[in-house]
Amino acid sequence: MSAPPPVPAGTTEAIGNSDAARASLEALRSEIAKAVVGQDSAVTGLVVALLCRGHVLLEGVPGVAKTLLVRALASSLDLDTKRVQFTPDLMPSDVTGSLVYDARTAEFSFQPGPVFTNLLLADEINRTPPKTQSSLLEAMEERQVTVDGTPRPLPDPFLVAATQNPVEYEGTYPLPEAQLDRFLLKLTVPLPSRDEEINVLTRHSDGFNPRDLDSAGLRPVAGPADLEAARHAVAQTKASPEIVGYVVDICRATRDSPSLSLGVSPRGATALLATARAWAWLTGRDYVTPDDVKALALPTLRHRIQLRPEAEMEGVTPDSVITAVLAHVPVPR
Repeated sequence: MSAPPPVPAGTTEAIGNSDAARASLEALRSEIAKAVVGQDSAVTGLVVALLCRGHVLLEGVPGVAKTLLVRALASSLDLDTKRVQFTPDLMPSDVTGSLVYDARTAEFSFQPGPVFTNLLLADEINRTPPKTQSSLLEAMEERQVTVDGTPRPLPDPFLVAATQNPVEYEGTYPLPEAQLDRFLLKLTVPLPSRDEEINVLTRHSDGFNPRDLDSAGLRPVAGPADLEAARHAVAQTKASPEIVGYVVDICRATRDSPSLSLGVSPRGATALLATARAWAWLTGRDYVTPDDVKALALPTLRHRIQLRPEAEMEGVTPDSVITAVLAHVPVPR
């Protein structure tokens, strides 16, 4: 029997770093649970977005802990976070920053806006006009802000977690399809179950203060170095030609759906493959399975399709269309 081939230099260390990073990110659930009851799927979605360098649209009624969730995630990852309340009178410079005249030096200096952070919570993003909404486009896509012709890089990691209310549309400015497509995932944050709601009220009666996460015992269990090691490991996660074809077939099937006026674009197909690879790595594998693709199909694609008005009137939803597509597209063996 011939001797096994030598292990490439650094491989063992890389595997060790990958396992340590995975263990650290898995610890996020229990750490965030000290402040947020339930919402495991939203926590996982935010971690997947960080691994893929993407952004997240959080949709849920007021009072389901969307803001607390992002703050708890930032605290558990030892990342900086800022919150911007998007209102009709918010200006683009209120988000990106602006040049300010300094009378002492007789010069203009740049004052960074809240976008210069690791986790930006864009609260009720659809309540601000398109001009201000678009101020985030360069930041989300290019990871920089250009003011007065000078590009200024944003910190790494950088994630925009934008929220919107799914039931109140009066006085809002719906995000255009091009901007929705910039979000890697759209996560729904549901109301808690009865037992979870009892748990929430019990914590508050015992003195829990959502504005003071330190008193809740939240501590950093991972950091930027763990994220970087995890991203490197996700980049090594393999997707076979059959899996790539499966992702493409799912996205092409949405373009042929009679219920849709707009199907998933090639960018959406790329996003689905990326999120499936991140999910595969989080579950302890270095290869993607069809179940990984199915697990991330709804949050990755639901905001990238557009229903026909007649289908919407009949009660068809984006989730029901994607679920039907997944049921009909042949699964590779």
